[in-house]
Amino acid sequence: MTATDRATERGSSVGIATIGAVGGVVGGLIGGGAGVLYVPALDRFTAMSRARVHGTSTIAQIGLCVAGVAAYAVGGGAIDLRVGIPMMIGGTLGGFLGPWLLARSSEIVLRVLLIAILVLTAAKFAVDAFGPPLFTHALVSPGLLANPWFLVPTAIAVGVVVGAWAGAMGLGGGLLAVPAMVLLFGVELHVAAGTSLLMFIPNSVVGSWVHIRQGTASARWGWLLGLASVPGVITGALLGLALDTEVLGLVFGTFALLMAVREIVALARGRGRHA
Repeated sequence: MTATDRATERGSSVGIATIGAVGGVVGGLIGGGAGVLYVPALDRFTAMSRARVHGTSTIAQIGLCVAGVAAYAVGGGAIDLRVGIPMMIGGTLGGFLGPWLLARSSEIVLRVLLIAILVLTAAKFAVDAFGPPLFTHALVSPGLLANPWFLVPTAIAVGVVVGAWAGAMGLGGGLLAVPAMVLLFGVELHVAAGTSLLMFIPNSVVGSWVHIRQGTASARWGWLLGLASVPGVITGALLGLALDTEVLGLVFGTFALLMAVREIVALARGRGRHA
C-alpha cells in the first residue's frame, strides 16, 4: 500500500467497526443491502474516493452474506434454490463486470445512481406500509415459472444485471434482488431475503477480487466492516424473520430516504463549489 492509499483510508477503526455492526443489522433485515449505509458512511468518515468507497463496501458483503445465510438457517428461514442457484450463477458473472464499469464511472454518476436507488426503495416500502403492496404476485405466469427452460435462463439473466450493479455499487444487491425474486418469480419476501444473501456470497468474492486488483477498494476497511457486521447481520436476520414485514420496511424506507437526502445535499454542495 502506498502512502497516498494510507492517506485516503484515514478513519477510526472503532468508527468503521461501528458502521459495520449497524450496517449488518440493515443487511440482515433486507437480504444484503447494507451498502446503503456503508457507502454514505465511508464517504463521510474516510477520505477515500467514491470508487474506493463502493469497492470497500463490496468486500464487506462477504462476511455479511455468509453470516446472514447462517442466521436464516438457524432461525428457521427457507431458501429458494430453484430461483437462487441460477441467479447466483448470473450474479457471479455480473460480479466480474460491475467493478470494471465502476472504475470508468464519474463520482457524480455514482452519486446519482445511489440517490435513485434510495428514493425508489423508500417509495416502495412506504407504499407497502400505507397502501396496496407493490410486490405480492409474480408478474410471470405459473406455467412459465414451472418450465425450467424459461426459469433458468431468465433467472441467470436477471442475476447478471443485479450482480453487475451490486459488484459496481457495493450495496449488496438485496435492494434489487429481493424485489426481483418476489415480483418476477413469486418468491415469498422472507424467503427472498435469505436467498439473496446466499446469492451474493460468490458475487461479493468475485467483485472484491476485481476491486482489489484494480485498486478500487481498501482491503483493510473492507475486512473490518465485514467482520464487525457479523453480530449485526445475525440480529437483523432474526428480527426480519420474527417481526412484521411492513413495519420493518417502513423503518428501512425512512432510513433510505434520509440517506437519499444526505446524498442530494452532498451532490448540490459539490456542484456549488465547482460553479
